[in-house]
Amino acid sequence: MAMSVGGAEGGEMVDINTTPLIDVMLVLLIMFIITIPIQTHAVKLDLPSNQNQPQNSQVDPVINRVSIDFLNTIYWNDQEVDMTTLRSYFNDAARMQPQPEIHLKPDALSRYDIVNNVMAQAQMSGVTKIGFVGNEAYAN
Repeated sequence: MAMSVGGAEGGEMVDINTTPLIDVMLVLLIMFIITIPIQTHAVKLDLPSNQNQPQNSQVDPVINRVSIDFLNTIYWNDQEVDMTTLRSYFNDAARMQPQPEIHLKPDALSRYDIVNNVMAQAQMSGVTKIGFVGNEAYAN
């Protein structure tokens, strides 16, 4: 290791030459990097497939609204539908994973048997997430 000794004018000044120390550290770092094994394994993920999803654009994957007005007209997401179309929408919703919520909102003047038929169609289709909305309007 080389050392520098100061001259006569200021007193003794001793410095360590750090160049060889840095060289040794760089060599050790390069050897460490070379010896680390490269990660070649892949992480296997189970991604959900979209193969069993119905391609019906009328069925929202989160929330669908079924409403019945005072003239007993059935609406699916604010579009008038008949019972056959409603049944196909219920079938599509039941096949989705996860199942979307069905919000049923009958009018106070709608007939009970129409509401009952809509609920029966949902049950026969396999819909499990169905609920009434707007009940707070009839609280008083």
